[in-house]
Amino acid sequence: MINYSALLDYVMWRNTKKMIKVVKFGGSSLASAAQFKKVGAIIRKEETRRYVVPSAPGKRFDGDIKVTDMLYECYRAAEKGEKIAGKIKKIQARYQEIIDGLGLDLKLDEQFAEIEKNFIAQAGSDYAASRGEFLNGIVMANYLGYTYIDSAEVICFDENGNFLADKTDEVLSERLKDLDNAVVPGFYGAKPDGSVKTFSRGGSDITGSIVAKAVHADIYENWTDVSGFLVTDPRIVKDPEVISTITYRELRELSYMGATVLHEDSIFPLRQEGIPIHVLNTNA
Repeated sequence: MINYSALLDYVMWRNTKKMIKVVKFGGSSLASAAQFKKVGAIIRKEETRRYVVPSAPGKRFDGDIKVTDMLYECYRAAEKGEKIAGKIKKIQARYQEIIDGLGLDLKLDEQFAEIEKNFIAQAGSDYAASRGEFLNGIVMANYLGYTYIDSAEVICFDENGNFLADKTDEVLSERLKDLDNAVVPGFYGAKPDGSVKTFSRGGSDITGSIVAKAVHADIYENWTDVSGFLVTDPRIVKDPEVISTITYRELRELSYMGATVLHEDSIFPLRQEGIPIHVLNTNA
């Protein structure tokens, strides 16, 4: 026998429940102030886009260098005992260009002084690689007016560098439960001693899926530079068809086989919760 009163209560709850979308933006989507403005317009278009996971700034044009690669190069120089002040200034200039283009009253001098000190102290290549997302998260949070959460405080690894999914879900869920909006940088977390540990390259996708699981998101949007999952590589075949619908298993297999739209390890947390994944193009 159907309990119509309970059914009506459920329908009314669903109608009033505030939908939650977690949105992750790749490096090409955040490479410049102009790209940031596109991203800001996308997020502000729907109040459901409540939690944002940014990557580090990517290439602005052909032949440009990604910020993550600049950080790796700078850290290698520090390991060799070379002076790195000039390289640090070049990286800071990339961020200042974005900050100025967005008209923000924001200075990252303190953060870059800390980064330079830790590079010289050889804090580790994972620490170096993570600073692109760390800094871009600060810029994004200031631009949107969202709460900034350092991923080192909520993404947990054990002392051997193994990701602790259950502990992370517990810590992250608790941290986000009372926040309507937040920015959580992608790609990294921390071990029990506080040292930074990164996921494999492209790991911001993983952070996005972890955040989506923690807040029980209705949809996870992965914004990139292609319009969905394509039947073949657009660099080889012009204007390939988009796969309109794909299963979690098919998506993971394609990612494992080399399709770079979504990191293979990002699928499992979403599949566990049954959260739909939308792959979208920031420029379209």
